Amino acid sequence: MILQKVIKLGDSRNIMVFGGKGGVGKTTCAAATAVHYSELGKRTLCISTDPTPSLSHIFEVKSQEKPFQVGPLLSFSELGVDEVKEMWDRKFGPEVYEVFSSFVNVSYPAFTEFMTSILPGLGDEFVVDYIRELKLQDRYEAIIWDTAPLGQTLALLETPAMLAKHLRMAPRIYSRMRLGAKSREPIIDILKRWEKLSALNMEFIRNEAFFTYVTIPEALGVEQLEPVSKELNRYGIQVRNIIVNNIIQADGSKFLAIKAERQKNYLELIRQKFTSIPITELPLVSYEIKGIANLRELAKLLF
Repeated sequence: MILQKVIKLGDSRNIMVFGGKGGVGKTTCAAATAVHYSELGKRTLCISTDPTPSLSHIFEVKSQEKPFQVGPLLSFSELGVDEVKEMWDRKFGPEVYEVFSSFVNVSYPAFTEFMTSILPGLGDEFVVDYIRELKLQDRYEAIIWDTAPLGQTLALLETPAMLAKHLRMAPRIYSRMRLGAKSREPIIDILKRWEKLSALNMEFIRNEAFFTYVTIPEALGVEQLEPVSKELNRYGIQVRNIIVNNIIQADGSKFLAIKAERQKNYLELIRQKFTSIPITELPLVSYEIKGIANLRELAKLLF
């Protein structure tokens, strides 16, 4: 089955999120999808938040410009720790720092380093906020987000719950603490605003994005699918498409025939477990998928 064209011309819901473990071809599929929508005439941005980004390699671009325009309607951007720090600082960093510096003696640079690169999920939370702002600005008609390996991205989903639990304790803990050092605002109010931001971003990604999960026909890939799907469903997020990548087409080689037969078993398991989700099966190709021409060929297989 071909990948559903979930982003339609004129559709207000125009964000596709690609998830999956590292090495399954997630970034390649995201890039090919971005090429596809740009060639449909949609202003398209492809974003990667993978810690080891490869969009620049796939698009064969060496420029550090962000976003970089690779076609009349196609741009891409790799967002790393530095970009997340900038988003954090611009959006909420100083206010949240006021909360923590009320009871922990830590410098702002050290605190920012901890929050943006160590605390699970926070980086992705601010990327979601960045994407939400892009949508409000109406700069792009299709936004394709290549996430970090899904275990890291799922940590984002726990952030609002973590904050809510924290806030339930807050009246007891912070009621006798001083006001924010700079704003003189009650600390509990700062925390509540942070929780509100998290809830707003979660509601946005739940209502505005289509999730596509990329996997391969191997044991680990199949085993990860069900818990990931259940975890997303728990937050009201539905996987709209599954892409099974690197499917071997036997060519007479005994080795490939054995591999292909093993893959068939895993493919059948995926089909049986996910009867309600469209599944796109991509063949393993002999060429390296990079550059617009090869991405266009992959898009033909996808769509």
